[in-house]
Amino acid sequence: MSVDPYREIILDKDGDGPAGQAAELVALARRGVTDLVVFAHGWNNSPSGATLLYSDFFAPFPGLLAPGVEAGYAGVVWPSMMFADEPVPDFRALVTTLPEKERTIVRLTELLALAPPEEAAFAEFGALLRELADGGEGLAAAAGGLPEFLVADPLETCALFTAALDGTTPEAAFGGGLGRLWKGGREALRQAAYYVMKRRAGHIGERGLAPLLAEVARAAPGLRVHLVGHSMGARLVAYALRGLPGALRPVRSMTLLQGAFSHYAFAARLPHDPDRSGALRDMQLRVRGPVVACHSRHDTALGVMYPLASRTAGDSASLAEPLGRLVARDPRWGAIGWDGVQGVPGAARRTLATVLRDGVPASGCVSVDAAEAVRSHSDVRRPELARVVVSAARIGRR
Repeated sequence: MSVDPYREIILDKDGDGPAGQAAELVALARRGVTDLVVFAHGWNNSPSGATLLYSDFFAPFPGLLAPGVEAGYAGVVWPSMMFADEPVPDFRALVTTLPEKERTIVRLTELLALAPPEEAAFAEFGALLRELADGGEGLAAAAGGLPEFLVADPLETCALFTAALDGTTPEAAFGGGLGRLWKGGREALRQAAYYVMKRRAGHIGERGLAPLLAEVARAAPGLRVHLVGHSMGARLVAYALRGLPGALRPVRSMTLLQGAFSHYAFAARLPHDPDRSGALRDMQLRVRGPVVACHSRHDTALGVMYPLASRTAGDSASLAEPLGRLVARDPRWGAIGWDGVQGVPGAARRTLATVLRDGVPASGCVSVDAAEAVRSHSDVRRPELARVVVSAARIGRR
């Protein structure tokens, strides 16, 4: 690890972790740590890979800190899966992340490899996808508990995904024979896995990280906490705000790096549906300082695959549009890591160069266009982004 003191926060899929983790963080405060930077990784099935990310990202911090600031560092290690920009998920990583679903995943993999051109095989595939996504929580049996594409006819779903990826129509997709529709089946599996991780990240943030931070805040009320999250880890730290008791406000800043959740999450009213609000409405008010969303137009994972996942979660019929039109742009389905915070009046917008020169605004939602440094979804090991975090936290040299 490039910095000291550093601690790891281990949280399982239910948000539970080893006893004593809060006490270790409280002990840092009693040793003189004034500011604790907590980073949550995104899609990554390897704890060692997460630790390496943290070491690389934190490395510039000691040289950026103002005199008198004593920083401590923590990395959240949670069970996520490898979910790179490629359209086919790593099935071995799926088993590592969801060991209780190994038999289901093995059979899904077999069907995709064999690509049998029979309707019965697609029916089996659809049932297995629902079993994978259910998570043992009975969601498959609950009305509206699963995304629409998982409860629709699996043959039609695979045809719609095939058409979306090929830029054609479902009718054209059927024209190539049923065997060809397994291309859409692969995307359906990817989307189901995405759905599982999306739900898990929010749950761990709200039910795991939030109670731990609350325990630390009660025992060490003077410790300033700064949350950082990448990809699904951005969702995790953002949902931790929802789980904090209203009277506690230990979080002094939050920086979201290529966040894989809705750009309307903090909105009090959705522009396309004014009677509804974002899932994290007004949660930015639980942060004493700024909520910074770094975004990049070079992030194809968020610019292409995220809108596809978000749109099909509620309306599988929309997949009948060619993929180019699908993402070209219905703003309802955008990610915060693609174009920043949307739907929050007065939210500031800055370029990375401006923030590095003038600093991050002291409060409120701030979108930072980081495209000049961030060239892909995982391209966050950047000293410029470390400087953004330090500026948001108000712990840097002036």
